[in-house]
Amino acid sequence: MSEASNGRAGHVIELRGVAKSYGKNEVLRDATLAVRRGEVLVIMGGSGTGKSVTIRHMLGLERPDAGEVYIDGEEISHYREYQLHEIRMKFGMLFQSGGLFDSMTVFENVAFPLREHSDTPEEELARRVEEALEMVQLPDSGHLMPVDLSGGMRKRVGLARAIVHRPEVILYDEPTTGLDPITADKINELIVNLQRQLEVTSIVVTHDIQSAFYVGDRIAFLRNGIFEWVGTMDEARGATHPLLRQFLVTSNVASAQPL
Repeated sequence: MSEASNGRAGHVIELRGVAKSYGKNEVLRDATLAVRRGEVLVIMGGSGTGKSVTIRHMLGLERPDAGEVYIDGEEISHYREYQLHEIRMKFGMLFQSGGLFDSMTVFENVAFPLREHSDTPEEELARRVEEALEMVQLPDSGHLMPVDLSGGMRKRVGLARAIVHRPEVILYDEPTTGLDPITADKINELIVNLQRQLEVTSIVVTHDIQSAFYVGDRIAFLRNGIFEWVGTMDEARGATHPLLRQFLVTSNVASAQPL
C-alpha cells in the first residue's frame, strides 16, 4: 500500500516521486509520501534503504534527481540557500548521538539555535532554555558539561535543543538506539508528551519496533527506494507485506494476530 500525495490540506510534508542516486547507487527511485500535520509518522526500513536520505530531502540538504519535495505546500527543490534557511527553521532535529558540542555547557548547547538564528534577548533566551530543559525533565542542568551526562541525558539535552526554537516539525533519528530498555521507555514517553504539549508534527526514523508502536500514529516502510507500505499501527499488525511482517513477528508486535 502506498499513499498518493495530492497537495491536500493538512499535509505538512510531501515527497512526490523523489529519486536520488550517488553514482551508480540508486538510493531513492520513486519515493512518494505525505506527512499529515500533527501526526507521529514512523519511517522504517533496513540499513541503507534511504531513510536518512529521505530526511535530508525534507530539510533541503539534498536536491532530488527527479521528483518534488513540498513543505507546507511550497516546492523547495530549487530554493536558494536563504530560502532553505527559512524552511529549516520549521524543523527541530534530534540526532542519533544527541549531537552535542562537547566544549559547551548544557545551557549553551540548548541556546545554540536561538543564538545562531535569532535576536532573542538574553533574558528571554534563558527563560526559553530553562523551559525546554524542564520539558525534557532536566531542570537546573544548564551548568553541566556533556561529559557529565549519561547517554539518555545527552539525548534529552539534544531534544531540548531541537524544541527550544519552537519548531513545527521534530525529526528523530534513531532516538532509542544504544539505550537500555528503561531509558528508551523514557525517551518514548518524552516523544509522546512533547507531541501533545507542543502540537507538532513528528517523524521518527527507527529500527526499534516496540518504540515505533509506542509513539507512532502511522508507519511508512521504505524498501528498494520506494515507500512500499504506509498505514496505521492497527493496519500494520494485520499487514501482509512480507518484510514488514517479518519485522513485526520477530518483535512479537503482531503476536495478537494470526501468523
